Amino acid sequence: MSDRSGSAGELEATDRAIMRELANDGRCSFTDLAERVGLSVSAVHQRVRRLEQRGAVQGYVAKVDGEQIGLPLTAFISLTPIDPAAPDDYPQRLEHLSEIESCYSVAGDESYILQVRVPSPLGLEELLRKIREAAKVSTRTTVVLSTPYENRPPAI
Repeated sequence: MSDRSGSAGELEATDRAIMRELANDGRCSFTDLAERVGLSVSAVHQRVRRLEQRGAVQGYVAKVDGEQIGLPLTAFISLTPIDPAAPDDYPQRLEHLSEIESCYSVAGDESYILQVRVPSPLGLEELLRKIREAAKVSTRTTVVLSTPYENRPPAI
């Protein structure tokens, strides 16, 4: 009996269980993962490798505390083109700015929303200047006061 779903783009129930466990604990050993999903270690290893190869698992990262690395200020910066006819190449124009953690293309009045981490309000002001200069956009900034939670695993 197969646990395959009907759609070609969907994952088998066992693969979904593996991904759910990895999303909750990316450092989980194959032994622990096998125990949690009810498979042998070698079967789990093969399935994880296959999930990685097909791009369902895109990598493993360490969550870093911004306060402890000297970047306590997080903000979201919305970008609006000054010239609507300008090329939509803002991500490429801004990729050299290491303060930008994430860049999201969005629907609505803005074209993109950036998540940034900086050391101070002065650092944010300087970054805004660099963004406006490099991308020729207007910006709207929202400063994060606290983060009750982030990077929650998806509902798999």
